Amino acid sequence: MTMRRVLGAMAGGFIFAAAGVAAAGNFTSSAHTDFFSPGSHQFYVWCAGSPDYTTTASGNSAEDAQLRLYDAIKATGRSTCWPVWQGRVRA
Repeated sequence: MTMRRVLGAMAGGFIFAAAGVAAAGNFTSSAHTDFFSPGSHQFYVWCAGSPDYTTTASGNSAEDAQLRLYDAIKATGRSTCWPVWQGRVRA
């Protein structure tokens, strides 16, 4: 009788753990897809020696948008700032 309870508890634990892993996989997959998707992306712009801020930029992917934003920031004379991707902005 006790062995059945132990095995039942173990099976319940395994099912609970598998559901958690599946849910986490969905979030990771979504972020991965968003990173490589075209559109508007949100960035936290970290600046050494000046205030940080958040902004959005458009591009063919997050990397493309980040490089475009970085070039635009440098063109304004703020060469100590670097945009860090936060996610894709849904329309």
